[in-house]
Amino acid sequence: MIFVGTGPGDPDLLTLGAVDAIANASAVVIDNDALRSVFEHPAVRLAEGVTVTVAPRQPSGKPAPASQRAKLVLKLSENGGRVVRLVAGDPFLDANVADEAAACVRGGIDFEVVPGVSSLTAVPEYSGISLNDASGVHFVAVPERVTKAQSSQWANTGTLVISTVAGLIPEIAEAALTNGRPAEDQCLVTFFGGSTEQNTFQVSLGDLAARARDPKGRQETRIDPTEPAHVVIGRAVEHREDLEWYESKPLFGWRVLVPRTKDQAAPMANRLRSYGANSEEVPTISVEPPRSPQQMERAIRGLVEGRYEWVAFTSVNAVRAVRERFEDFGLDARALSGLKVAAVGPATGGALQAWGIEPDLVPADDHSAAGLAAAWPPYDDVLDPINRVFLPRADIATETLKAGLTKLGWEVEDVTAYRTVRAAPPPAPTREAIKTGKFDAVVFTSSSTVRNLVGIAGKPHATTVIAAIGPATARTCEEHGLRVDVIAPKPGAIELADALANFAAARRDTLVGQGQAVTRPSERKPGRRRS
Repeated sequence: MIFVGTGPGDPDLLTLGAVDAIANASAVVIDNDALRSVFEHPAVRLAEGVTVTVAPRQPSGKPAPASQRAKLVLKLSENGGRVVRLVAGDPFLDANVADEAAACVRGGIDFEVVPGVSSLTAVPEYSGISLNDASGVHFVAVPERVTKAQSSQWANTGTLVISTVAGLIPEIAEAALTNGRPAEDQCLVTFFGGSTEQNTFQVSLGDLAARARDPKGRQETRIDPTEPAHVVIGRAVEHREDLEWYESKPLFGWRVLVPRTKDQAAPMANRLRSYGANSEEVPTISVEPPRSPQQMERAIRGLVEGRYEWVAFTSVNAVRAVRERFEDFGLDARALSGLKVAAVGPATGGALQAWGIEPDLVPADDHSAAGLAAAWPPYDDVLDPINRVFLPRADIATETLKAGLTKLGWEVEDVTAYRTVRAAPPPAPTREAIKTGKFDAVVFTSSSTVRNLVGIAGKPHATTVIAAIGPATARTCEEHGLRVDVIAPKPGAIELADALANFAAARRDTLVGQGQAVTRPSERKPGRRRS
């Protein structure tokens, strides 16, 4: 049994010990569903078939008794499994977790601890607070109630850093005032600290209780009283404006629509998150097997029999389709030994590496069919014993790569490895958000994502920033009446995310230069939709 701290909310704060523990887990128990985001981080590998279970909680939302949580761990470790218990922040700074560990020991289970970055220090830093206060910094944890034993701490003249829940903030404010802290003391309250949903507000201690009940002064923005919160009281808050960095990221708080499946969108989603954005994936295509399997079956036999010199993969889906056919025949990556393997870009190359294959050719810059053709060596009848290339691809793929390789003297056998069909429409709330401008941006990675998104969900609102991966995708956007704001300088998911961030930074600087408030595109006043 291993208790693993995950930090306060940003998956980038996972330690190497945490990554290793997760990779070797036979079962994982998490505090809440929000911690599932840990498994989306590119450094995290969860073995196939490993169950992820949410620890039991009371109807009030508080953790279930330690004995009940320990029983779940005991059950999961019955067969000698390695159970990893993921905990937000640093495990033993939470008394509930310490009680759970003690209950596990009583049940006959030894445990280890992988410490995590503490939210008591990380969240203030994510909020722009320097804890270098000459008069002293005092950390207080108030998980359930304000007790008399704690009251003397509120009167301290230094900076107070308090980890608590939203419902207790009024009590904390009253205790601090009662014990002599000035009503003019500045306070900073942070919800969802360290995540892309981080929300902070600054207020005087005298007004803290009222403001905490309704942070933005609107009934609909009231915070769940069980939601974790961090409060900083004292001198350190006064210098926050000079040190605020996290909420100043170019895409902080932006809601970005990515018209791809979650596994396809992972690299882009992680890049967008690094700029502060919340990405939401909406699949616009569904990948299905070819109508007739005979062509793929012949190609697989040809690979085994040495019919080809090269295999060219132009998408992650192509890698997946070939891998699945290999597995149907009881084959693995060793069947490709002796062949040269090409990948159109880093994402496809990564899918090959996950299969145990190191690609021989990946274009350095242009990660497209044209870029792969440009990087491909010409056929040499002396050096190349065979002149055939196996090209597994989608049914709607262009002829660009085949034509380019043919000019180089290669014989290309392009085979339909999978079909792409339009996905089912997203849920009604998502469709409404797309049409009414609730998304700040949409990132289109191909012409088909443009056509399919418009077909299943309608056109994005006129206020939504439209970002396209390249000129061809941009033209398709324009054909559908969408104004394109951003085009990636080079085709690639990471390059597209970077381009959107650069656009947002320039937009922010312009607003600041004009003396205007920095708002997100979704916060603009409603305007006329694109026609």
